[in-house]
Amino acid sequence: MAQEGFDFRTGEFVVYPTHGVGQVLTTETQTIAGHELKVIVISFEKDRMTLRLPVTKARTSGLRRLSSEEEMQSALAKLQGRARVRRTMWSRRAQEYEAKINSGDPSAIAEVLRDLHRTTGIAEQSYSERQIYQAAMDRLVRELAAVERIDEDEATKKLELLLQAA
Repeated sequence: MAQEGFDFRTGEFVVYPTHGVGQVLTTETQTIAGHELKVIVISFEKDRMTLRLPVTKARTSGLRRLSSEEEMQSALAKLQGRARVRRTMWSRRAQEYEAKINSGDPSAIAEVLRDLHRTTGIAEQSYSERQIYQAAMDRLVRELAAVERIDEDEATKKLELLLQAA
């Protein structure tokens, strides 16, 4: 599937920014409205979803390979930093957090986790804070598990330990 510099292989794990880690099932040619269109078929097991992405849109959609181990370590290092919670309205911060999660960038997702992580003794999180925190956790756990070839439970424990140690 070497088109526009993209050569994803069947069985390879990839990251689609708005859905996270998926696995390339195949490439196929579909006829849509009389036009032949080559698509990458990606399965998102956890979401029970299959995405058919035109090969010509792969680059502009942000589809990418899994992070390297170095990139993942750099993202995990952000969990160790000090939370940077800006004093703006929650709705504005929530939009920024959602944008970071949907960027698909593990470093940006790690920043969301770091900023929303609450230790015992600190005020309870609101429902929407918990939702965003969980979305970021799920997204980072899936990529960490795929990069390190561990299961998601192990990846979750690793992230929680890093967050508690900060």
